[in-house]
Amino acid sequence: MGTPNRKQTFQDWITQKWVILFGNKIDAEEHKWLIGPFGSTNGIGLKFIQQLAKKEHLVIDKHKKDRGLIQSINQLKLSENELEALSQSVIDFYENTSNYDLDLKVKWNPFFKGFGFLIKIIFSNRIEQLNVPIQNSKGSKGLKSEIIHLLEPTKNEIKRTIWLRAYKTTGQVVYSGVYETCTIPSGETCIKAIFPLPNGNAIVILKPRVGINGELILESSGRRIGDSGFYFLLRDSKGQLWTKFIKSFKDKLVVSCENDEITAVQTLTLWNLRVLKFEYEIKKIQRNV
Repeated sequence: MGTPNRKQTFQDWITQKWVILFGNKIDAEEHKWLIGPFGSTNGIGLKFIQQLAKKEHLVIDKHKKDRGLIQSINQLKLSENELEALSQSVIDFYENTSNYDLDLKVKWNPFFKGFGFLIKIIFSNRIEQLNVPIQNSKGSKGLKSEIIHLLEPTKNEIKRTIWLRAYKTTGQVVYSGVYETCTIPSGETCIKAIFPLPNGNAIVILKPRVGINGELILESSGRRIGDSGFYFLLRDSKGQLWTKFIKSFKDKLVVSCENDEITAVQTLTLWNLRVLKFEYEIKKIQRNV
């Protein structure tokens, strides 16, 4: 049985032990589609970006202005009919995400609000991850949305894409995640969002499809390891890898455009009960020429 690294906080040790006890030991070669960067024990947030660049011998791109979560919508390998139906505004948002601002509204299910408060106190404030407001939003909160590309210096190729979101008013980091596409064992192409945690990460694998009104729908609703869904991943004190697939936790994101206005609605559910809903207004930044 694996043992978490002892040189970390007690709460991190406990959560990692839970992953080991109730999860599965995996082989990195057999699960390449799942593997992603791990965080360190001395901070995530902004520190993680510098740490990742140094660890993987990459440099931060400080020149390109139009940066996207993906370089091309073709990376999602949608069908021809889906690509034809997909809103051009939604495509532009994913290919040029850095050109957009976000406003956020949050709606909690009261039954889960106490759980959210504990997560914020025990983990979020300390590791600069998942700093979601506990109170339902009466008005929208402005987010600074920054896309950071890490390049392989000799070939100038994008190796890592990081989406950093922070509150404009306070600078507090809400999310810091690495985004890429992956091919799951079924052969389907998905978007993979990797959120670094101490000695591990949380990964959401989202399967894309296009709705009847041209909206992009991303869902993590699988039933077992190898499907789309929510995973915890960690490395124990002996270097072994463990994962825990959370079948009961599901994520659905719908990005749509109507009357030239882009919006996104993200709904998180646990045991088929709505935990939390994020509503985003996505506005193109008007830059001075």
